[in-house]
Amino acid sequence: MVDPCWARVEGPLAPYVEGFRAELARSGYTPLTAAGHVRLVAHLSRWMTAHELSVDELTPPVVAAYFTDRRAGGYVNSVTPRSLRPLMDHLRDLGVAPVWTPPPPTAVEALLEEFAEYLARERGLVASTVALNLRLVRPFLATLADRDGELDLAGVSAGAVTGFVITQARVRPRSVKRMVTALRSLLGFLHVHGLTAVGLGTAIPMVAAPAPGRLPDGLSPKQVAALLAGCDRDSATGRRDLAILTLLARLGLRAGEVAALALEDINWRQGEITVRGKGNRHDVLPLPTDVGAVIVDYLRRDRPATATGRTVFVRAQAPHHALTSLGVTTVVARAGQRAGLGPVHAHRLRHAAATAMLAEGGSLTEIGQVLRHRRPATTAAYAKVDTRALGPLARPWPGEPA
Repeated sequence: MVDPCWARVEGPLAPYVEGFRAELARSGYTPLTAAGHVRLVAHLSRWMTAHELSVDELTPPVVAAYFTDRRAGGYVNSVTPRSLRPLMDHLRDLGVAPVWTPPPPTAVEALLEEFAEYLARERGLVASTVALNLRLVRPFLATLADRDGELDLAGVSAGAVTGFVITQARVRPRSVKRMVTALRSLLGFLHVHGLTAVGLGTAIPMVAAPAPGRLPDGLSPKQVAALLAGCDRDSATGRRDLAILTLLARLGLRAGEVAALALEDINWRQGEITVRGKGNRHDVLPLPTDVGAVIVDYLRRDRPATATGRTVFVRAQAPHHALTSLGVTTVVARAGQRAGLGPVHAHRLRHAAATAMLAEGGSLTEIGQVLRHRRPATTAAYAKVDTRALGPLARPWPGEPA
């Protein structure tokens, strides 16, 4: 192992560097990575000395000013406030760095906070869905704000709503249908709470349904096998990725469901797994032997002892926080590149699981139960790929014998 060169820290941060080094080690950082963090601390401490700043003055605006000067000085590594997050967390835990009080929210952000509370409390939406709704309706509210940031909700008209939707349909045609759903929910919230005189949900134009006839975009068994074979079983990250891909391909889980999987969600004695799905649904599925085997291999050999929280899958690099839904999607995308399949989204493995069950004789009802579809119509899309069942229904080509 390479022995890192530790920077000498002088100035206002010097009293805290040894404790910071120990905290980095406890969090699972390698010595080389920890040494890089200490070098950043040394540079920041010199900058603070030059500007006659103390530790209790390290507010976000001050940190932002430091990184502005660091980038201007020609540095290309560790040039955003995110790089200082481990240090700032350590200093705040010690009570020496200020607890930052952000400025008052704008009228738009204040309304979005109320809308988020409504979605979570009264609609029962999970945090990720609430965040998506906020992101989709924020541009609409921004169009209603004046130069001072104040909102004129009383003057919202059906024409303004229709115009916004039409504009978004031209700019973001792929996401407009989901945006319309979020916008209709927002307009209902505004009316129920007396912020608009009339309910404007009916003013939203109907969005055309997707063109019929498109088959679910899955992967063939050979392609799935190539994804799994591309995982390096001699490395900790490879074994983790193999467990993730196997869960997606065999059980048809969503990326967010894999990310949310907790240690207590696996009942090893009963051979069952609890899936935390959409809308706070908890469904119990059988745990296939091959899926359980790769998960056990990862847990026994590779899940870091410094992992925080109770999720099964964590980041490969320190700090070992829970792997996010985006992290799961990234695992699949990289596996697709290794297998020569190009970009592969996690949801394609869900489709692959459905088509594999169909090919093995599973019924649409059984597939719907495994994929946890709420409506039979959702599962019915897979009837299009059941060519054996559809074959007898095909009419002969004109001129050919029946």
